[in-house]
Amino acid sequence: MVDPTSDLEEDVDEESAPRCATCGGPALGTDRRTVTWVDGDGAVHRQFCSQACRDEWTDERPSAGD
Repeated sequence: MVDPTSDLEEDVDEESAPRCATCGGPALGTDRRTVTWVDGDGAVHRQFCSQACRDEWTDERPSAGD
């Protein structure tokens, strides 16, 4: 799998691309969206193939007040 924090260039194929957290399709191209947050000692990434899938995502990030 491709590093989700790197730039996904045109030579990344659909099999090795990160999967969309909403629809499961490949998250590639200029429509790709990424949500990143810190959880403990690491970073959590959710990839989306489009803004529409990003908008449909049920946000799992912890609240800022927790």
